[in-house]
Amino acid sequence: MLLSLAIWVPIAAGLLVLACGDDRKAPLQRTLALVGALGGFLVTLPLWAGFAAHSAGMQFVERLNWIPRFNISYHLGVDGISMLFILLNSFITPLVVIAGWTVIEKRVGQYLGAFLIMSGLLNGVFSALDGMLFYVFFEATLIPMFIIIGVWGGANRVYAAVKFFLYTFFGSVLMLVSLLYLYNKSGGSFEIQDWWRLPLALDVQHWLFFGLLFAFAVKVPMWPVHTWLPDAHVEAPTGGSVVLAAIMLKLGAYGFVRFTLPILPDASRDLAWLMIALSLVAVVYIGLVALVQTDMKKLIAYSSISHMGFVTLGFFIFNSYGVEGALIQMISHGFVSAAMFFCVGVMYDRMHSRNIADYGGVVNTMPKFAALMMLFAMANCGLPATSGFVGEFMVIMGAMRADFWLAFAAATTLIFGAAYTLWMYKRVIFGAVANDRVASLQDLNSRETLVLGALAIAVLCMGIYPAPFTDVMHASVNELLRHVALPKF
Repeated sequence: MLLSLAIWVPIAAGLLVLACGDDRKAPLQRTLALVGALGGFLVTLPLWAGFAAHSAGMQFVERLNWIPRFNISYHLGVDGISMLFILLNSFITPLVVIAGWTVIEKRVGQYLGAFLIMSGLLNGVFSALDGMLFYVFFEATLIPMFIIIGVWGGANRVYAAVKFFLYTFFGSVLMLVSLLYLYNKSGGSFEIQDWWRLPLALDVQHWLFFGLLFAFAVKVPMWPVHTWLPDAHVEAPTGGSVVLAAIMLKLGAYGFVRFTLPILPDASRDLAWLMIALSLVAVVYIGLVALVQTDMKKLIAYSSISHMGFVTLGFFIFNSYGVEGALIQMISHGFVSAAMFFCVGVMYDRMHSRNIADYGGVVNTMPKFAALMMLFAMANCGLPATSGFVGEFMVIMGAMRADFWLAFAAATTLIFGAAYTLWMYKRVIFGAVANDRVASLQDLNSRETLVLGALAIAVLCMGIYPAPFTDVMHASVNELLRHVALPKF
């Protein structure tokens, strides 16, 4: 019942907000949205409290017949891998609602309703144990994000929204073909756990691997199918960028863990070299691309691609340090990328510019903001005692077990990350006040302090004491690795 509540409470709240009418009822819409978002977060806390960390199996399982003719069921459950993403998503949603409290002035109900509905759909992706149910939730998340970018985005919002939709939808079509093959091969079952036990020949696994790869690689996004992300981030409103980076990018990486590795273990091992190569290109090349950006949002977008390259690298080195480190990196990136985009949003709301050259000396007029942004910049660099360090350190340790030069190449992200993040921070925050517009800036208000403060606490807690996160996933990761190590043909 808890998983259903995590899915349907925010969706119901979103529909209620939409039903409230036009902007004349904006105060009521904002209040209902906040209550719905907080309610969606509160119903996920018992998942954490009641989760048995020593167990590798699915917990909080729910199952109802949905479409009996095709053996499709409403089947939900979480393990140590998926549970953390539901908590992350439900934590970010209230912050997005609070951050857009006064910033969004037109179509307020539609804006907040879209985020609430998307929050419930994302929880559905992370908890679905039926392949068709997963696909429905996976595809449905495109609709609210498409609307958010297309309606509340920047000048080129329609182009960015269509590009985002076409890229992600095309990959998903190939995934659907792969899921239907598995359905027929398993004798008419859409149960994901049944697919884990299928004895598939290696050549079949290769075909399915690439079918799933296109869908998940676009979502991550991996090089070279990453070009939709900078456009989407630049044009999206702040809340859209936050959810896109913090949650939606995790869908592709989650797909590798839930589908590719356990269903296609032999192909995963056989093609690991390809995944590692693509991951290192993202880490190194995209890091260099980030160095030359002049738009803050675009720089952070490329930073996200580079950091997610670390995630896919960790998955395909097949040891517990690598996989757990990749999962920790996903959670940390959810906190840090959300915070960085919120910071850019704070400045954009005041200056209506994202260009680094338009800023300088912000610390003189916004000292509280500068201090918090420094913390998030350091976390983005992977500074010890921040969440950004934990996942990257574990992946590098895992890569070291596999090959020294692999670890060496992966570690370059720490250098590039520090270079582009500190370069941006130096030019925006430090120095003399650049112009009259910067001189007139007001420091954080209470609403902005609440949002950035909550993320700062999350970043520090995870960086100083990551054990609660790693302990939850340890048993599930070990079971996954045991499964991947067994030949299936």
